[in-house]
Amino acid sequence: MATTTKIGFEEFRRLQEAAEETVRYELDEGELILVPSQTLWQNIVSFRLWSSLADFVKTHHFGLTIGQVDFRLAEDVIRKSNIAFISKQNMKIFDLDHTPIEGPPSLAVEVISASNLAQDTAKKIRQYLGAGAQAVWLVYPALQLVEIHDRTGIRQVSAPEMLVEEKLFPSAKFSLPLTELFDDDPEK
Repeated sequence: MATTTKIGFEEFRRLQEAAEETVRYELDEGELILVPSQTLWQNIVSFRLWSSLADFVKTHHFGLTIGQVDFRLAEDVIRKSNIAFISKQNMKIFDLDHTPIEGPPSLAVEVISASNLAQDTAKKIRQYLGAGAQAVWLVYPALQLVEIHDRTGIRQVSAPEMLVEEKLFPSAKFSLPLTELFDDDPEK
């Protein structure tokens, strides 16, 4: 049986700082994980969702929508979601000039590819929610499906349905037609 070498936060920080800009790591309960680059299709779907969510959040002054930022979820857990929403309330307590951000985003979004293992994805969901994230969205471009995980359970929304989120936002409803998100014309 293979043994996994565990590393601490400071060693993770040194490795991340020394890595080339295109190399992304996460720390999974002390285990260093090299995160593969997204495919072009994953990037297109990520950008569409980020754009729609960022416009909504900015319009309603709910906080900040970002991508590819490290969140320290526990002493030995650092995750970098594809998209994250940080509520205005949390922006006041986070040090925005420090990486990783100490604590979870309000919403973490992971765009899933064929290389993502179900067990690793389930662990990420547990880590985000366990650290205090309100929700985790798993976006499956190949299935044209979004899976919403929160404290009340799991729900799935498939194209041509509308992705609707009301729990995260105090006075408005975010909605996005999944036919737009998963449209196979990359220029749309």
